[in-house]
Amino acid sequence: MNTTHATTGQQHPIGLYLKIWGLLFVLSAMSYMVDYFHVQSYLRWGLIIVFMLLKAGLIVAVFMHMAWERMALVYAILLPPLCLLVLVGLMAAEADHTFLARLAFFR
Repeated sequence: MNTTHATTGQQHPIGLYLKIWGLLFVLSAMSYMVDYFHVQSYLRWGLIIVFMLLKAGLIVAVFMHMAWERMALVYAILLPPLCLLVLVGLMAAEADHTFLARLAFFR
């Protein structure tokens, strides 16, 4: 019977975290540049949302250690918010349809 158990956690090199911090800084600077260069319209919001999602994905994957978890746990954590976003999008489309129908009827 082996009574010596190694209870060491998974260690990641500090260089990985420094690279991710650097990448987060670059993405934040790019997000700031969208405002600095006065990008307008849907391109502005699209770029801001893309940079935001990239930063959130990096934070969740590396700093919350989701990149090294089992796929079942990743699905259990990420799938419900994704489903909610799809439902919100469907509700927004339905609200737009209802608003336009009311404008057509009441004018």
